[in-house]
Amino acid sequence: MTLRVLHFFKNYLPDSFGGTERVIHALATGTAPLGVETTVLSLSRHPENTVIDGHRAEKAGISLDLASTPMSFDALRQFRRLAREADLIHYHFPYPLADVAHLLLAGGKPALVTYHSDVVRQHRIMAFYRPLMHRFLRRMGMIVATSPQYAASSSVLRHYADKVEVIPLGLADRSTNVDQGKVEQWRARFPRPFILFTGALRYYKAIGVLLEAARISGLPVIIVGSGPKEAQWRAKAESLGLANVHFVGGVPDEDKDALLNLCTALVMPSNVRSEAFGLSLVEAAMFSKPMVSCDIATGTSYVNVHGETGFVVPPSNPQALAGAMNRLVDETELATELGAAARRHYEALFTRETMAASYLSLYRRLANASGRDQQQV
Repeated sequence: MTLRVLHFFKNYLPDSFGGTERVIHALATGTAPLGVETTVLSLSRHPENTVIDGHRAEKAGISLDLASTPMSFDALRQFRRLAREADLIHYHFPYPLADVAHLLLAGGKPALVTYHSDVVRQHRIMAFYRPLMHRFLRRMGMIVATSPQYAASSSVLRHYADKVEVIPLGLADRSTNVDQGKVEQWRARFPRPFILFTGALRYYKAIGVLLEAARISGLPVIIVGSGPKEAQWRAKAESLGLANVHFVGGVPDEDKDALLNLCTALVMPSNVRSEAFGLSLVEAAMFSKPMVSCDIATGTSYVNVHGETGFVVPPSNPQALAGAMNRLVDETELATELGAAARRHYEALFTRETMAASYLSLYRRLANASGRDQQQV
């Protein structure tokens, strides 16, 4: 029996390739063989409905941006129509427009939300948003936290402990299909052992700390990604005279995979809770690479277990970051052992297939419970 699931989030492919978007894509493609028909509703400045890897991606035009959050009256109209077609609605928090849509237009459909992150930066609007947020969360059939650490450390999720379930994020394995031509191209450009960073260059990625660590360690550091802080961090690297730091910008997946294949280790210097999980760490584990990350009481320390898959150091501490990076480059046997453990950790917890199976079980439970409730009425 086919189960029709509607995902609603502010961004989705092909307009944006952020972490939440990649998770939704992995869920759509991972649950399709299990009998789930997925539709994704998102907002776009150039709305055009399309089909992506077998599922519908419907777009609504943006009416305005409020506190860096896209809003749309058109999205509410489309949501109402698509919710009627769906058996179940899957939200991705935080996104206030989804809260409004569910409370006004969901029509009693069973629903769950993946709680990707607390609202971290917008403290001033929380006084206005908090009542709406809690009303929305109370209406959810289930709230999914992405790691035990985040479920335990979130002041919001503590209010809903009776309906919080942990399902780790997962990605499809790309490690066995690396373009060897790309590998050789990057090897020629960066022949020495290097440390890799991948991700959007946003404030919480703390690349400034990584630059200081690179200055201390002297190791080659490759920074893959683009974003609003890129110009500032490039300028800082230049001012520090860091010839060992290389910003290569955003690259296609085949190039990123080649760099993951070549690197000695992956570093994630993120220093605040906006880094709620760290899909880049999952990618490193997928490629059997040890990791260096920071202890910020989120899922990063669930993916990267200190002393088992890599090193977890205090946040905003370039000396500790540099020491961990140096150790992985200097102690090659240790780095190999940690990388092998990281791969085992990926296979046990973070594959697309494991995530999809867990969500399918949850979807079925919510859909069946809703059916029983309707029969009793």
